[in-house]
Amino acid sequence: MKSRLMKSLIFLVLITLITLIFTSCNKGQQDLPKEINIGILRVPNDETIAIEEGIFDKYFSDKGIKCNFIVFDSGVEANQAFASGSIDFATMGNINSIIAFVRDLDVELIWIHEVLGDIEALVVRENDEINSINDLIGKKIATPFASTSHYILLNILKEAGIEDKVQLLDMKTTEIVAAWSRGDIDAAYTWQPSLGELIANGGRVLISSEDMLEQGYITANVALVSKKFSEKYPDLVVSFIDCLAEANDIYLNDPERAAEIVSKNLGISPETALTQMQGSIWLTREEMISSMYMGTSEKPGNFVRVMKDTSDFLKTQGYIESSPSLEEFIEYINPYYIEKSLEKDDEI
Repeated sequence: MKSRLMKSLIFLVLITLITLIFTSCNKGQQDLPKEINIGILRVPNDETIAIEEGIFDKYFSDKGIKCNFIVFDSGVEANQAFASGSIDFATMGNINSIIAFVRDLDVELIWIHEVLGDIEALVVRENDEINSINDLIGKKIATPFASTSHYILLNILKEAGIEDKVQLLDMKTTEIVAAWSRGDIDAAYTWQPSLGELIANGGRVLISSEDMLEQGYITANVALVSKKFSEKYPDLVVSFIDCLAEANDIYLNDPERAAEIVSKNLGISPETALTQMQGSIWLTREEMISSMYMGTSEKPGNFVRVMKDTSDFLKTQGYIESSPSLEEFIEYINPYYIEKSLEKDDEI
């Protein structure tokens, strides 16, 4: 009798444990979001490769999560979406990422897509007699305000002492191309692929972000995540980093293949895609968390100082009301997810 009772108790305990385990696993699955909203720019970067190659599906579809990609013309639109709570991740220039931080949009910077070189540039007309920055006096120059292009352009004009002697026009990239075709503007500072369209339509580069990079003016396209999302789903943020890292490796290991992939997504030739991609610096995860850039969770890198200096400049120009402290930028730039992504590789 005792033996039978003991067996019954053991059986009940086992059933209870199995039920608890199943319920716990099921609850974990229910806790995952059904979809993730990702704001993107139509530029030749790692994210474009990841989308075209189905890498996001590889990391999220198996978890039952659908990835929605929302195209923005600039970080201005992405920040509006963050403010409304309609996106979880977004790509933008580091200028708009500063604005997002200053406006308390509750986001954090988790990735550097690329450091911008001649993928952004100031274009003038081939037949105009504009051979130096000073020749721009009295001219109409278009650029998307509050962008990396705008920031570099302001510094170019400031260095030359002519910031008050030109007419700056705030335009989206598509508007710049149209205004250029109509002859409404004399020059424009913009990025690829609109930059390539201006050059193809009678333009030539006067100065690029690569030229300014050599003078210490660093701009980059970065990825932000909503802290509401990252605090609830830290593992999914690591998976997001894994996606970008895998796509990034495709370019670093085989640029021609990467250009083929990008060309399909953006509707440009592989040659054009490769030229545009080579116009910026693509970093490995290890380089990204080096002292030159984001640094580690224990020791911040140089990019923190770059962001602080850029923020101070934007304040002096009146584009933001206050500039966060260096300590606040250290909190904002979060290399944790890249570190975790690398740790996963080490475990394999």
